[in-house]
Amino acid sequence: MLVWDMEPIAVTIGPVAIRWYGVLFALAFVTGYQLMALMSRLEGRDPASLERLFVAAVLGTVVGARLGHCLFYDPGWYLAHPLDIVKIWEGGLASHGGAVGLIAGVGVARWRDPTVDVRWILHRLPIPAAVGGACIRLGNFCNSEIVGIPAQVPWAVIFVRLDPMPRHPVQLYEAGSYAAVAMLLGFIYWRYPRHRDVLLGLFLVLVFGSRIVWEMFKAPQSAWDATSVWSTGQLLSVPFVLVGIGLVIGQARGWLRR
Repeated sequence: MLVWDMEPIAVTIGPVAIRWYGVLFALAFVTGYQLMALMSRLEGRDPASLERLFVAAVLGTVVGARLGHCLFYDPGWYLAHPLDIVKIWEGGLASHGGAVGLIAGVGVARWRDPTVDVRWILHRLPIPAAVGGACIRLGNFCNSEIVGIPAQVPWAVIFVRLDPMPRHPVQLYEAGSYAAVAMLLGFIYWRYPRHRDVLLGLFLVLVFGSRIVWEMFKAPQSAWDATSVWSTGQLLSVPFVLVGIGLVIGQARGWLRR
């Protein structure tokens, strides 16, 4: 079994401590921007237009992820202590809220700049989004957070900063599955350019479908999770999966009519 005791702080600059989670969170956006710029160049588009979108996407994702955590995982505390909502440095981001915030950020960018091609963006964004999801889960692993339930499998991990209990490294399970989804979507993008419109639907089905599976191996993340058969993460993932199935079916029907 792996004994994990990594220092979560990557570097300290004066009173500011930069955590590995923050480094990997930033890496997710930088890598995402580079991938979107690469796809723009491959398709003969000007990647300069992505710069304005990048700012809106970052702000939308962070705000959405923070509000999602506050509203879905511990609403009682944050409704009683609303000022704590802005204390993002204390941790607490929800990927479901981040996904909604990202889409909202794209919408704001389109509102401010009518030349933004929302359809093109939404059907390319799944590839960097899956890569970003893998980076963020690696950040969770570095922080020894969002851990799995106790396990006796040979690859179990003891998170020393939490307790001496061997646990499923569920953060790595998720990171690996998201990386695999990114590679699959990248293959489809490159090999079947006529079918790129299916990427968004596949992303929603595969990423949030895998999230439903891996939630079974997670330690409870909220009071609801400790008493319910379905975790908060699973319940929030279901609508995304259903929307993804609808998009895939719609694209398949379109191909058959051609």
